[in-house]
Amino acid sequence: MEQRDIEIFLTLAEELHFGRAAARLNVSTARVSQTIRRLERRIGTRLFDRTSRRVVLTPVGARLEQDLRPAYEQIRRAVERAIAAGRGMEGVLRVGFVGTAVGGFLHRVAADFRREHPACRVEIHEARYSDFLDLLRSGERDMMLVPVPVREPDMVCGPVLFAEPSVLAVPAGHPFARRASVTLEDFARDKVLRPAGLPGYMDESLVPARTPAGRPIERGPTFATVQEMLALIGAGQGVFPVPAHAGTYDVRPDIAYVPIVDGLPRERRLVWRAAAENNRVRAFDEAARAFVAAHPDPLLGARPPR
Repeated sequence: MEQRDIEIFLTLAEELHFGRAAARLNVSTARVSQTIRRLERRIGTRLFDRTSRRVVLTPVGARLEQDLRPAYEQIRRAVERAIAAGRGMEGVLRVGFVGTAVGGFLHRVAADFRREHPACRVEIHEARYSDFLDLLRSGERDMMLVPVPVREPDMVCGPVLFAEPSVLAVPAGHPFARRASVTLEDFARDKVLRPAGLPGYMDESLVPARTPAGRPIERGPTFATVQEMLALIGAGQGVFPVPAHAGTYDVRPDIAYVPIVDGLPRERRLVWRAAAENNRVRAFDEAARAFVAAHPDPLLGARPPR
């Protein structure tokens, strides 16, 4: 028996309808009928009882289906594993992130990715502002979801997946905490914290060196992680612009979040080392873009209304 003959027989055994089986296999109904008749001639008995109203397996057909299906599924899985290996879709993909809610976003993308590529395991790990480039360059991470533009000659920066407004995180007792909003001009009135280890252009994408009117923005202590940043703000050591979702995910009694009316949107994109780009990396980037396109709020993972 040819593999295609087995596939047609097993599909008809599931559907018990020649038209549905043909549509599922993308062949003609005549091809299904001819294949079944040929199998029946070879075996020497009917495999299906057919009337104008229904199609049912005969006892011999039912036994053949029971014997064939496990072996067929084993062969199919073996071929799929071989294809995955040949395309570089087997193994582990290690994806990092900087932030809080974006970790959940990556786990939801990974779930979609694994449904399409079950031979590839995805590991999600948090990273620090200070070391995400080192993790990529050392090969400890294959990809990274970051809140800053990356213009490094050895890195590939994917398109912006989504953006959200920034809010200013301030101590709960700060004068700004009683205001409905602040502007970039207000940044000159306090110390603004600094992420540790970022190249200058990345740092300035988060906090400009000067206000729109040209006043210098004084920088405060550095931090390596989001939790370090929040602890410094809560202790009154400075302020820092954060993504708007922080008002939901990083609620603390010692911190207030104030909308910034004139800019600093926080954009998220995937980044990977150019020399390490492979099919797994490209497929995960495509899965992330597809997830964003299908969800009005990528961080919450809400499905669009139908």
